[in-house]
Amino acid sequence: MMNSRLFFYCKRPCERMGARSAAWRAVPALTAVVAISICGGDLAHAQRISAGNFRPPEQSGGMRGGFGGIGSSIAPGIISGIAIGAMTSGRGYQPYQGDVVAPGKQNARVGPPNSGTPAASPSRSARRGGSGVPPAHERRYVPDEVMGELSGNPSDQTFAGIGARHRLNRLDTQRIGLTNSTWVRWHIADRRSVPAVIRALEADNSVRSAQPNYLFALQQENPTVPQNSEQADAQPTVQVGDFAQYALAKLHLPEAQALARGNRVVVAVIDTVIDKAHAELSGAITESYDALGIAAPMEAHGTGIAGTIAAHSKLLGSAPAVSILAIRAFGGGSGTTMTIIKGLDYAVAHDARIINMSFAGPVDPALTRALAAAHAKGRILIAAVGNKGPKSPALFPAADPNVIAVTATDSRDKLFDGANRGEHVAIAAPGVDILVPAPGNAYTMSTGTSFASAYVSGVAALLAERKPDLTPDAAKNVLMSTAHDLGPRGRDPQFGAGLMDANRAILAVNGRAAVELVRGAGQ
Repeated sequence: MMNSRLFFYCKRPCERMGARSAAWRAVPALTAVVAISICGGDLAHAQRISAGNFRPPEQSGGMRGGFGGIGSSIAPGIISGIAIGAMTSGRGYQPYQGDVVAPGKQNARVGPPNSGTPAASPSRSARRGGSGVPPAHERRYVPDEVMGELSGNPSDQTFAGIGARHRLNRLDTQRIGLTNSTWVRWHIADRRSVPAVIRALEADNSVRSAQPNYLFALQQENPTVPQNSEQADAQPTVQVGDFAQYALAKLHLPEAQALARGNRVVVAVIDTVIDKAHAELSGAITESYDALGIAAPMEAHGTGIAGTIAAHSKLLGSAPAVSILAIRAFGGGSGTTMTIIKGLDYAVAHDARIINMSFAGPVDPALTRALAAAHAKGRILIAAVGNKGPKSPALFPAADPNVIAVTATDSRDKLFDGANRGEHVAIAAPGVDILVPAPGNAYTMSTGTSFASAYVSGVAALLAERKPDLTPDAAKNVLMSTAHDLGPRGRDPQFGAGLMDANRAILAVNGRAAVELVRGAGQ
């Protein structure tokens, strides 16, 4: 009896051990089945993380990995975490650096869930608003520079410490009131990629945000050879109907200027240097600011834009009595994040009501924040949609929701062939074969959405004279609701609301409260 019991008790543990062994042998297969059937999406995430082009979203709580929750989600979360950990173990994920996937160290801020890499604190991520690493396809930035944002007014010791830790040389520093922070332009001296340096800076507690120093281009087609002063003197005096200024009649500017001419309104032109000595701009340039800070030859674009707004000699601008705040942020046809936000900040600080931006480029986190702050302070922001044509993606700052995006038409109200299209296009104005002043008291014929933007900026100044409390949203609504419809019925991606009518816009603001104008009373 005892022997049989002993055999029974010995047999049961052996059977249990055999069963356990079989069960453990089944675990890998079961794990694979569950991972594939339940967590296929997470495996795809893991693959993207291992390629270095995925940044997992911040989660408010619970387990990270899988579905990131608790309760019924725990098992899938664990399985997903195992899969991701396996894919990113060893040397870690490979950070994307332009066209090259290069081996790199584990990055504390962007480590995958449950991979053993600590995550950044939610407060830092929330303060930063997401990573500043550019999209994989984006190349429109200075290749050996990065922008770093710091809180408050950092000391030279702070700058030196960041530079030493990240092997960077400080090129420029500017306190920007619109972002309530200090921006630093750093030079990368050792051929590291911009995305790699941004990732390193974002892991530094001293840095509030980091991003590329993006490049922006002026929106002008190649102008014709400027006429010299003798040729300019031989030109007929400007009158309504003169083909060289067909925009005057198209926009009903003579009628509008009988009611307002832009007196006591400051329009900032963020552009190239402007020829203040040109007869068309005599007395119009009341203040200047150089965001570049380096010597360069005089360029034509800024003078042409200022003249389209404020000319008052042989030509007639859309607001001939405005005060122009000339901001030089472009040289050689291009400007950068740093020069543009410096210029924008200066314009707001010096009471510009309207800010003309006849340039275009990529989406830029720093510029986006600065534009939002300027809009909140009541500045009317106007930009050219760009000259990259119908297949181009939306360009900024025109595509920013706080900006009035302007496209260009010709003397027959046809859309300029090179104009960008998109749902963000708000309004159209003449921008093809526009006679504008050029440096050296000369004149030139120019084409581009740049000049259409300048016409709208001038008309916005007329509205601001008539209604000093005009808000940016009210100005946009008035301009769009009084425009002449072109193209498909209603607002469309080509012409926006249609061709601007300065006279109808002026009449719409008379006797109207600003809040009514925002609601659409100008229609």
